[in-house]
Amino acid sequence: QVQLVESGGGLVQAGGSLRLSCAASGSGFTIKSMGWYRQAPTKQREFIASFTGDGGTNYADSLKDRFTISRDNAKNTVYLQMNNLKPEDTAVYYCNAKAFTTYVGNYWGQGTQVTVSS
Repeated sequence: QVQLVESGGGLVQAGGSLRLSCAASGSGFTIKSMGWYRQAPTKQREFIASFTGDGGTNYADSLKDRFTISRDNAKNTVYLQMNNLKPEDTAVYYCNAKAFTTYVGNYWGQGTQVTVSS
């Protein structure tokens, strides 16, 4: 099994920045891809950004100018730097990983709340 733990959420004023972290832990796993999603109230979960299996990155077009994904492979940790935050960025932010143990599993963190005040 793989556990994902997010941190770094909170309350920020519009125009501010936050950096989210997601650390993967467990035993005997290999990360295939890792990234971020978010879900606002009454809306579907939305893709933000991810690292692909070959080390490349994917971004949602609407967010790539303000959000940046990075990682520390030694720590099995990915980060999401969010700049110029807007009230519409308010959501629960989830970390996602596809990891191989004895099979390729799809794992989610518990989520971290980001609230942007106007």
